[in-house]
Amino acid sequence: MRYRKEIMTAAGTLTCALGIGFFMQSSGEAPKAGYEGVALTNADASVLNVEDVVLTSASFDQEVAAPVAEQEVAQPTAQEIGTPQEQTLPSLPPEVAPVQTASLDVSDNVLSDTAVDDDTLLADSCEVSADARPIAAAMVNLTVSASCLPNERVTVHHAGLLFGQVTDAQGNLDITLPALTQEAVFIVAFSDGEGAVAQTPVEELADFDRVALQWKGDTGFQLHALEFGAGYDSEGHVWAGAPGEISAAVTGEGGFISVLGDTSVPDALMAEVYTFPAGVNRSAGRIQLSVEAEVAENNCSLEIEAQTLQMNSGNDITTKDLTLSVPDCDASGNFLVLNNLFEDLKVASR
Repeated sequence: MRYRKEIMTAAGTLTCALGIGFFMQSSGEAPKAGYEGVALTNADASVLNVEDVVLTSASFDQEVAAPVAEQEVAQPTAQEIGTPQEQTLPSLPPEVAPVQTASLDVSDNVLSDTAVDDDTLLADSCEVSADARPIAAAMVNLTVSASCLPNERVTVHHAGLLFGQVTDAQGNLDITLPALTQEAVFIVAFSDGEGAVAQTPVEELADFDRVALQWKGDTGFQLHALEFGAGYDSEGHVWAGAPGEISAAVTGEGGFISVLGDTSVPDALMAEVYTFPAGVNRSAGRIQLSVEAEVAENNCSLEIEAQTLQMNSGNDITTKDLTLSVPDCDASGNFLVLNNLFEDLKVASR
């Protein structure tokens, strides 16, 4: 990590020479150009030539649609099963009683002498429920109960934020995540169509700024924040490797990163959210925000995609979609740094 700080200083002014282009379009505006992102390499300081960076931006103005409720399936009318026709039985010795025929009970389309599997009854009676409650730093504790869906993937939706988790062996999920709206709605959806919705007010949200980066799969994306002139690997450099503490945000001392998603599943939906206490902070200055992607065997020579979300002091969310062409595998181990996907945070002490 240390070498990246050195190369940022050397290569940070090479904006026009890097061949990075983008297309940004917002409602009612013509396309603009002038991307300021910088591609960084290893300690040799040879600059990677990054091309085909495509961005689009728009105000977040659509609510996330709740999962469509599972429609009731009409049961077909059971066919009447008549009493078996009497058959003439062969003559029997007087001491042997004749065989009696029995009618079948077809009420509710279930044979009276057929055993019902206990697991089937459990599945039919299983309900998925979700609960949300606000906690410190405009965070939310989200719990899910789905006893019939143990060790199952579940997708969490909130105000455009999207990430995947896995229930435990009892079908439960208990996570903490940042709210992006004051009337926070959370949708949990399983792959079989089951799901639930939870809602809670988050009154403290106006005191915090938040930016989020989300993607799918092992793409190498990272979200970084440099608080008040901090350098890489120093105090004030907040990222997944040094996420900070929620308690620091509560007291106004600094921000923190929330890492969301379960990397143990293939093609995991992942997200990182940076939170800064703009309304209660003790320092004044600028917070530089950047997105990084490490060139590695799993993403080299590919196009990788991500989305950013930004919310300041509880106001509307703005989003941008990013498509980035990663250099060839010969550049593995190097980093791409994109500096202007977010608006840097400018804060005043309180």
